[in-house]
Amino acid sequence: MTPSRGSRSPAVAGHKQRRSRRRSRRTPGRDSPPVSALGDFQTLPLEIFQMVLNYLSVKDISTLSMVSKTISGLLVHYISTSAGSRRLLLQDFHRPEPPAPRGGASILEHYRALGLLLKRCTLLLPTRDRLKYVHKVLSGVSCFKLNGCASPLHCLGLQCYGVFLQILTAGWDELECHRVFNFLWELGNLARKVQTVVSSKPGSARRLELRIRLFCRAVLLFSPGSRRSDSAFWLTRILKPWPMVNQARLLYIIFGPVSSRDVVPQEWLMENNARLLLLSGNSICFTFLASKAVNGRAVELARLMVFMALVCEKDLYCMDWAVKMMQKVCKVFSTALERNNFLQCLENTFAHMLMDTLQAVLAGERDEEDSSFLNLFHLVNAQANFHKEILYMAMGDNSSST
Repeated sequence: MTPSRGSRSPAVAGHKQRRSRRRSRRTPGRDSPPVSALGDFQTLPLEIFQMVLNYLSVKDISTLSMVSKTISGLLVHYISTSAGSRRLLLQDFHRPEPPAPRGGASILEHYRALGLLLKRCTLLLPTRDRLKYVHKVLSGVSCFKLNGCASPLHCLGLQCYGVFLQILTAGWDELECHRVFNFLWELGNLARKVQTVVSSKPGSARRLELRIRLFCRAVLLFSPGSRRSDSAFWLTRILKPWPMVNQARLLYIIFGPVSSRDVVPQEWLMENNARLLLLSGNSICFTFLASKAVNGRAVELARLMVFMALVCEKDLYCMDWAVKMMQKVCKVFSTALERNNFLQCLENTFAHMLMDTLQAVLAGERDEEDSSFLNLFHLVNAQANFHKEILYMAMGDNSSST
């Protein structure tokens, strides 16, 4: 039976069906709808999307932020919400052993991961806008502020802030880090507060000194994992605006003792003062000695020079170094009378120290190490070698004998 005119042969029908299927599988063309930047999240309401985030760790959310710019924007909005703040800004800083958040990480690790999250979410923003956004997010955490915590010595807030900033600014160039420092300095009005403590008597603003110490050390200098070069950069920025005398005071506030019993330490032995100066290098040593010469403190200067000669003798340093330093200091005196007075004080100091040490030996004041006689031995040799170098210099022979 022959097929009717209106019917199709199976072969032709199958061929057209296969061609139809090939057409349905073709690559989307110009008229096809664009793929959403949210991917599968496009079908979720914003509330459900934020509920999903509650089941992710901070590290997972940080990874999610790199999927697309749209998702990153949603995360920025989520972090700014009250639900996001409660979820991400942990504030249990005052327990001896703060409980680990979800995932088992410590609170320091939590804020390290949060720093990476905000670093990635704000990657395309200018530095100033990034800092403003970060400040807006963290402004509700009182323990991150200089005066925000009532018990700063028992609080991990500033340490968490430090690790957060360390991760946030990692890899930033020096200009950006300068902006970070200026932003933090202006935000806490630190310039005025540092001016208060460095210009007042030690101990008169103890609470402010302590808070400046904790902020500088925990936030800028010694966050866990920080490199020495980074700490040196922040320390330079802290000290740079101030004159040397205020820099010294600020260094003491940051690194010095904090116990009330240790605020006023016992006076150092003059020998140890001289040893410290010798180890500080020529520039610092000369600056210190020259200041005494300029201020007319010839007796103190002479006593210090004698002990420097004694240290050179005891520690086997070249005695000509002490003589050359003395010669350099003598040029600071404005008149020959002042210089001669200093030289007279120097010789008198040698004589008085020798007599005192000899008297101690004759009086039988000895300890287990027989230090009185040993001190006399070193002092006599120090005076002899010191004057020997002066004679060499006076006779025009700068080379000392061996």
